[in-house]
Amino acid sequence: MKKVFIVLILFGLFSSCLSKKQITYFQGDPVAKTEIYKLANQPYRLQINDVVTLNIKAEDEAIVSLFKASTQGDSEGYTVDRHGNIRIPYLGEVNVLGYTEKEAREKIEQELTTYFKDSKALFVTLKLAGIRYTITGEVGAPGTKNLMQNQVTIVEAIANAGEIKDMGNRKEVLIIRKTLDGVQKFSLDLTDISIFNSEHFYIQPNDVIYVSPLPQKVWGTGTNGLQTFGTFISILSFIASSVILIKNL
Repeated sequence: MKKVFIVLILFGLFSSCLSKKQITYFQGDPVAKTEIYKLANQPYRLQINDVVTLNIKAEDEAIVSLFKASTQGDSEGYTVDRHGNIRIPYLGEVNVLGYTEKEAREKIEQELTTYFKDSKALFVTLKLAGIRYTITGEVGAPGTKNLMQNQVTIVEAIANAGEIKDMGNRKEVLIIRKTLDGVQKFSLDLTDISIFNSEHFYIQPNDVIYVSPLPQKVWGTGTNGLQTFGTFISILSFIASSVILIKNL
């Protein structure tokens, strides 16, 4: 019985500890680019709750100033409302839902030409005001983040949230994305080098990222041999105390 007992303890220790493969990123050989890589670089189409910056330049600064909201400067943006519109002074509601940045800019340029004598001198820039996303689960600093970049990778998004904790499942990082076609969910394996070739390597604005826990966290056995051993000792002490108590009744 003693031998069986020792074997069970050793089995529990080795099966409960975190392996190197569970916590190492980007394992395997580099992969070649494929058609999927091209999909990841397609122009992003604006969604509800996106924030865009709009900058208008022309010779007549007096007219240009009319199209700037009094509470907004060049560094602040316009939020795409639940109807897919941004509200611009004098132009009113302009629908940009599903448009690329280029398409939205051209649409606004076209509507502005009626206000300027020399439309060729009109210069408009429109771009996303950073990538906003929400990350939760087994990361160091969960919450809603905003990176002032036009593109953000899943690696950058996680690094900006304080990295994945020891008990985080790097083989199952979920992205929940609301699109024009409904809510979609993708699972990414960050321990595999092929993640760099995934069509979901770049996140999109308003993505929700969830890092699930490893089974070891659910079992409560610890991240290393010493912690696991301590857990087993605690369990054995409880069992021994219970047996002694029952015998003395």
